[in-house]
Amino acid sequence: MNWVRHFLWAVLAFLCLWGGARRAHAEPASEHELNVMTFNIRYGTANDGPNRWENRRQMVCDLIAEHRPDVLGLQEALKFQIDAVLKAVPGYVLIGVGREDGREKGEYSCILYRPERLDLTRSGTFWLSDTPDVPGSITWGNACTRICTWGRFTDRKTGRTFYVYNTHLDHVSQPSRENSAVLIAERMADAKQTPCILMGDFNAGESNAAVRYIKGSAPVAMQDTFRIIHPDEKEVGTFNGFTGRSSGEKIDYVFVGPGWKTLDAAIIRTSRDARYPSDHFPLTAKLLLDNNAD
Repeated sequence: MNWVRHFLWAVLAFLCLWGGARRAHAEPASEHELNVMTFNIRYGTANDGPNRWENRRQMVCDLIAEHRPDVLGLQEALKFQIDAVLKAVPGYVLIGVGREDGREKGEYSCILYRPERLDLTRSGTFWLSDTPDVPGSITWGNACTRICTWGRFTDRKTGRTFYVYNTHLDHVSQPSRENSAVLIAERMADAKQTPCILMGDFNAGESNAAVRYIKGSAPVAMQDTFRIIHPDEKEVGTFNGFTGRSSGEKIDYVFVGPGWKTLDAAIIRTSRDARYPSDHFPLTAKLLLDNNAD
């Protein structure tokens, strides 16, 4: 009967409008989202044969251009690699120094940011050692020098202020990883309740004491953005060895402290002709500062 058909269509229309209204209420305006990426791009001087930097440089730059993060943390980045990214993907500004001399020598754990979106008000780099202000310092049995680069930003769209920390923990020494986690957490605590983001290659799985400290015992307890969105995901390996495998442990992270809402997070497994941009998968997160965050 026509009246039944009209009634059912009316009910369906109401449900669609109601559901759309609920989604519109639940999802914040996209223009206020902060897009973040962490990416270990693998040393450009490594003897990786067919996976050497020259053969994957364009893939790295294309991936960054595709996701266009507002804030990008790179690990294993040498100066000439950073220069290549800045040239291929314009619109970013670099903060960071080489870990060996505090200038341009050695790996950067740098932060690239988009000045059209963010104002940088302060920045620096400290060494993961007992003498964090001494360039090149190693005191915890590190296999090599390790650093953390940070920036204090103001969002041009919202006027809100936050900190970003980017690091690469040691791949050999567990004492170094644990002491580094404590030092970084102390520096974040010095931010005095300003919202913080911590990202990087931790060379440590989710059950490692260094990661558990960051998520639990640190003065400013952090949350893993990926696990907020994907709490039960099993295939979380982020080191792929240029093979694309997703098994193994998750060792790369985007952590957020109090004041942030995580809207989305992902491990990016982009490939081209069965080749991968790096031996690590990059991670992304879409974030929003809560209204009551300082």
